[in-house]
Amino acid sequence: MNSINENVKVIDTKEKKDYTLEELMIIEVIKKLQNPFVNLTVQDVAKDLKIGENMAYTIFKREDFPSVNIGRCWKISLISYLLWKTQKRF
Repeated sequence: MNSINENVKVIDTKEKKDYTLEELMIIEVIKKLQNPFVNLTVQDVAKDLKIGENMAYTIFKREDFPSVNIGRCWKISLISYLLWKTQKRF
């Protein structure tokens, strides 16, 4: 359980402090989402990243990708996917 929490950064939006530009952008995007906890499938991620399904399955199996395997289906919440995607940008 601790290994999962090591990579999680909590941003308290009620506390008044100086946020970085990246943190402010993330907060604004989260506020605009209707349902940030909707689950995405491998096909949804593949379509968004413009890659094939086989490559998407490889990404879902990575240690740094916050996905969960439910039965035979891989899922990821929209909010987790967007946070992961912004951290991986160059």
